[in-house]
Amino acid sequence: MPAVQENVTKEIVIERLKTVNGPDFTGNIVDLGMVSEIFIADSKVFFSITVPAARAQDMEPMRAAAERVVKAIPGVAGAVVALTAERKGGGMEAPVPQRPAPRPAPPAAPAAAPHPAPHAPASHSQGKRGVPGIEAIIAVASGKGGVGKSTTAVNIALGLAANGLRVGVLDADIYGPSMPRLLKIHGRPQTVDGKVLKPMENYGLKVMSMGFLVDEETPMIWRGPMVMSALTQMLREVEWGPLDVLVVDMPPGTGDAQLTMAQQVPLAGAIIVSTPQDLALIDARKGLNMFRKVDVPLLGIVENMSYFLAPDTGKRYDIFGHGGARREAERLGVTFLGEVPLEMGIRESSDAGTPVVVSKPDSAEAKIYRDIASNVWGRVNEERGAAEAAMPSIVFE
Repeated sequence: MPAVQENVTKEIVIERLKTVNGPDFTGNIVDLGMVSEIFIADSKVFFSITVPAARAQDMEPMRAAAERVVKAIPGVAGAVVALTAERKGGGMEAPVPQRPAPRPAPPAAPAAAPHPAPHAPASHSQGKRGVPGIEAIIAVASGKGGVGKSTTAVNIALGLAANGLRVGVLDADIYGPSMPRLLKIHGRPQTVDGKVLKPMENYGLKVMSMGFLVDEETPMIWRGPMVMSALTQMLREVEWGPLDVLVVDMPPGTGDAQLTMAQQVPLAGAIIVSTPQDLALIDARKGLNMFRKVDVPLLGIVENMSYFLAPDTGKRYDIFGHGGARREAERLGVTFLGEVPLEMGIRESSDAGTPVVVSKPDSAEAKIYRDIASNVWGRVNEERGAAEAAMPSIVFE
């Protein structure tokens, strides 16, 4: 039996990564200069791989292979590996090879005309039926999975509650509900008169999720109409009120469920969660554009996994790039709500059902979420004011 490696070093990680082929099998990702600086904390390894943006989708198997070989190193407890098209200093700076005969990229779409206003028009909720007892409904969305959207949503909800608001959470991800685990809630909801469901509760939040209604091992193979029926029931057939705000954890992406929710529910606004690297921002733009097309106000962007603080020295590292979401927000005229560090404690506390805002309320991370929640609520009130100002007034003479 091989000896267990107690101390994982950068040199060991680099040697293993040299076994991962580069694009088109031209060398390995280390010698080709594609690997960022490697950081190791608590036996967990963090790094990114720089790839050509036009070929990002083709590079996912390479990223997965790099993650596998690192996780297989004795003594490694986990690995966080991201693709990025933004090269950062401090890494291996050799140029990334291009294909000898690359396929021509599709012609670029003509530049869109500047958006007339940074936020959606105030008439966004016309024709949409509200939910009794709920003052405002906020959607938390992302253009892709794996950016920490649900963890962000639950900590923002707890931040709103810590700031004195009455808050509920609707887990709108039918296929992958996460709120039961994130909030450590078990069991089945009760009914009121056998008709309306009573939401589950923990940490001062009222919560509803498909995870409370279906066993965790049950595969969800519902089609679109069934999904929308379930979402409608969890939204309108639950005794939510009175609530100041309902936070809706949307499914990742921009499919039928997200679009229908945005079209049928009077959303006070939407928050987009993204990571710093520009490849993730490409997907984030899809979410932004979807909400704009259905006249839902954009409350702003949250940059998750924004930077990494070494636990031993406190030194800050921008492993996956930094500031991409802020720059994108400025470019699109959308509010930048804040940045959340890549902190293993945030993920671990969420996985344990004790989100950092309640488990470590005095921590720097909890304060970040409370500040983001304050920014979100400020934006909701701004949109309300804009909507009221746009309403026609009747003057009696």
